[in-house]
Amino acid sequence: MKRKRVSSVHIIPLSFFILILTGTGLLMLPIASMTGEETSFTTALFTSTTSVCVTGLVVVDTYAHWSLFGQAVILMLIQIGGLGVVSVTAIIVHGRGQKITYGELKLIEDSMNVDEDRSLMRFLSRVFKGAFLVEGIGAFLYALELVPRLGLGEGLWASVFQSVSAFCNAGMDVMVPDSMIPFRDSPLMMGVTMALIVFGGIGFVVWFDVFDGIRRGMKKRFAPGKVIRHLSEHTKAALMMTAILLAAGTIGVLAAEFNNPATIGEMTLPQKIGNSLFQSVTFRTAGFASLPQDQLTEITCGIGYVLMFIGGSPGGTAGGVKTVTVFLVAMNAISYMKGKKENVAFHRRVSEELMRKASAVLVVSLGTLFVMTMLLMSRGGIKLTDAMYEITSALGTVGLSRNLTPHLDDPGRLIVITSMYLGRIGPISMALFFAKKIGNENKIRHADGKFYVG
Repeated sequence: MKRKRVSSVHIIPLSFFILILTGTGLLMLPIASMTGEETSFTTALFTSTTSVCVTGLVVVDTYAHWSLFGQAVILMLIQIGGLGVVSVTAIIVHGRGQKITYGELKLIEDSMNVDEDRSLMRFLSRVFKGAFLVEGIGAFLYALELVPRLGLGEGLWASVFQSVSAFCNAGMDVMVPDSMIPFRDSPLMMGVTMALIVFGGIGFVVWFDVFDGIRRGMKKRFAPGKVIRHLSEHTKAALMMTAILLAAGTIGVLAAEFNNPATIGEMTLPQKIGNSLFQSVTFRTAGFASLPQDQLTEITCGIGYVLMFIGGSPGGTAGGVKTVTVFLVAMNAISYMKGKKENVAFHRRVSEELMRKASAVLVVSLGTLFVMTMLLMSRGGIKLTDAMYEITSALGTVGLSRNLTPHLDDPGRLIVITSMYLGRIGPISMALFFAKKIGNENKIRHADGKFYVG
């Protein structure tokens, strides 16, 4: 009997699901809690899901509820979830000298949402080396402030945990309550956290394209402008969208919160600008908070919905529908309004298949956001602003909360758990589903239908 081959569309979600269940089992062990008592299944499942999906929403304080063993399990789940279950497995197999088949290489490529012409294992090796290097530098810089504050052992552990969590855009910490609020006057803590978030969320393809471009430019003595022109279209789109969203978010938050005494109203102007920038960065799927999220104005929440929904860039640790997806959909609309028959970005044509894929990811994600928000509101007594903030944060794997998650009942928590899971694997799976090769059934050409739009 012929064995049915399971495609990456199914393997990738399944691998995340298995890791979540494994993490749940470990976190339920008495050794995982500070009290030495068994943690409830729902709490362990929620924590495992938020760790694997690098979301950061929590129902118990990470620093207070979990023991060192429990925190180590959470850190492991964050690291594997951030870099990708399939990718981590592949690098371990490769390190043991075992052969990676073409099908397995294709699966890794799909899991990281990249299309590399070069050796994929070489690319993957660079990803891991680069990630650990950046996380190591981040941990060292954090230790400069946390070791004097918390002591050598606790300070080093908190530095490592914070660095991995920030780079993987997880938003969890083991330092103190209230996330980054106690450190919002610290340029070191704020600056390092923002840098790690952006580095992790920009995408590894962008990393290496920029690095290789700079190295090539220095070797050939190119001017900076020529180096930028030689970057790939994907890199240009990702960098441009990241800069626009961060700048727009900072200006929007600054204007909306300027006179709000519960957030930045009582701060100096430099502090207002710095914390507005941090809020804009953390909206991009990071989850760390230097401001109380339940005190934000409705306008800031609206800005947050957009930034959380878009998220980071493809091939990185961030969630959301991704910057380049939104860029392509916007370019499609602009091309139509200008009467162009081709979609062109940076003097390069964008294929119709890629446009359809971007549109599919956007529509499916919007539909999921609406359904999950309505389901959470059905639990009763939850306002639209809070429900949509929570679900957008979960689907975008952000982790910011208006203090709603800890007060949800079990069905409400399961809705958020499902949202986090769909947010982590949804856009990837949808993109792969719509990217499948054209089969024989698509060779049939139908007559044009008559529809009216707008």
